[in-house]
This record gives sequence, C-alpha cells and structure tokens, in this order.
Amino acid sequence: MIVVLDTNVLVSALLSSKGKAAEIVRRWESGAFEAASSPTLIQELARALGYERVRKYTRLTSLELETFIRYLHVAMTVVSPEVSLDVIQKDFADNRVLECALESGAGYIVTGDEHLLELKEYRGIVILTPASFLTLLDLE
Repeated sequence: MIVVLDTNVLVSALLSSKGKAAEIVRRWESGAFEAASSPTLIQELARALGYERVRKYTRLTSLELETFIRYLHVAMTVVSPEVSLDVIQKDFADNRVLECALESGAGYIVTGDEHLLELKEYRGIVILTPASFLTLLDLE
C-alpha cells in the first residue's frame, strides 16, 4: 500500500514522539506501508521545519534537518507529478498533495489538513486523519 504523508503529519511526528503521527512514521519505517512524496512536498517540509517557531520545539540542528531531508529522498518513493490540479480552491498548495498521490498510485493520503479532509476521497484515493489511518492499519 502506498501512502502520502502530508507535511503536517511529518512535522507532528517530529514534534512529539508519543503522538499518532509519530506512530505512523514508526510503522512506515518498519515496512507496514510505502510512503510517497514529491520534490515540492519535501521542499515544503524543509521550509516548515526551518521556521524558528518549529525549530525551537524539534531542536533539530541545521545538519540534522539536512540529513532528515536527504533520508526522505532515499526512504520514500519520490515522484514528479506531471499533472497540475486545481481541485482545492481555498489553499492551492493542498493540490500538490493530490498530485503526488495520483502520480505515485497512492491509495491513501494521511493529513490533518481540513481542506483535504473535506474531500474524503479523490479519484479513489482515501483521505484520512492520522487516527483513522492507524485504525485502518490495525484492521489489516
């Protein structure tokens, strides 16, 4: 199963090792599913992790941040979407997540983003909260 983990899920996982997002990352790293991303989404993550208000909680050094981003390029299936979507009007950046999911053949998007969650599903891709995705993993 291929899953796109939205930026907010990965940031949350780094902010708290005890939360649902961190559990999802642990399950991905243990092979429970394959994670997909795109250069645009990884750049967005690097930007978010570079914000001072986030860095003070993650306590990542510049080198650790750079190493983590390089790790994602290797550990995830990184796709370069060829389609440009305009599905979510309220936040155009959310369309990049949909593009990545389509290009990678993902079955799921895991996010805390309300605009994506409102869709519930897009072209057969199920959009779930971290809690709902963990429930799904536990059922399999």
